[in-house]
Amino acid sequence: MSDIRLGVVGAGKLGAIHVRLAKETPNAEFVGLYDLDAERAAHVAGEYGTKAFNSVAELIDSVDACCIVTPTTTHHQIALQCLEAGVHAFIEKPIAATVEEAEEISRLAEDRGLVLQVGHVERFNPAFLTLGESRPDPLFIEAHRLAQFSPRASDVAVVLDLMIHDIDLVLALNRGEEPTEIRASGVAVVSDEIDIANARLEFANGCTANLTASRISRNPMRKMRLFARDSYISLDFAAPSLEFFSISDQGSEGAQDGSLMLGAIEQGSRVRSVRYGKPEVKGINAIAEELRLFVETIRMGGLAAVTAREGTSALRVATMILEDIARSQPKIDVA
Repeated sequence: MSDIRLGVVGAGKLGAIHVRLAKETPNAEFVGLYDLDAERAAHVAGEYGTKAFNSVAELIDSVDACCIVTPTTTHHQIALQCLEAGVHAFIEKPIAATVEEAEEISRLAEDRGLVLQVGHVERFNPAFLTLGESRPDPLFIEAHRLAQFSPRASDVAVVLDLMIHDIDLVLALNRGEEPTEIRASGVAVVSDEIDIANARLEFANGCTANLTASRISRNPMRKMRLFARDSYISLDFAAPSLEFFSISDQGSEGAQDGSLMLGAIEQGSRVRSVRYGKPEVKGINAIAEELRLFVETIRMGGLAAVTAREGTSALRVATMILEDIARSQPKIDVA
């Protein structure tokens, strides 16, 4: 099978990263890019030795697949252009500005038999990948995603900018199930949108997740802690690293996971060991990995690494969080 002709719409900071990595993606031929800012497009094209197209339509006519790395409000329109032309689409998170838009492009991709992958990049973070298929069934999840302020994404609430990463991970850890109850609060501090938010998500299986996101923090942080029956796992997405403590019936000998025995808990005649482990985390570029899987799915078939359904589900939960924040805002009588 010939290489997949790949293009990028959007030449901002993230778009430029996509251009660089798309050129290196196996089984892909990078064709070029487009950006509304022609000067910026020409600069990035020159830096990476590729072509800057004059319009989205011109680019779409020249590719088999397209990465949409533009402001969220434009995802719907550009995705429709791609899908209606028979072009596979990779859409940076969130999938769209509204759930209705997400559902429309999802239906179109399904009707046309095209791959639609959503760029929830933390799914491919080496720390999260290290969990592997033996992910626990968490009873409690706590996540903190803190960043310093940047005007880049201040046109959308921090829930859509940052927290949606952890929403997607929490849904994945709960086998795609959405929460049955949401309680949230948040405030706008330096922009016109919510800059810091906290959400508590409760699931039918008994799991509870407490998520905090801020873009007005002094020190950046991207951490998640998972508490399950007989185990505790700490993930640092920035490092990236993973540590775990577990209680098991294994003795003092080394376990298959390479963990070390820290002590023992006696429960009558039963003695259980307390173990600690810090598995090796492989050096993987998360964006490069999701692009590789996008191209591989187009070539070989199957479900996208992060499907439109999953992207829509994360957006739906984020929207419900924002709605709950809006309900909790104090009502001011201006009469």
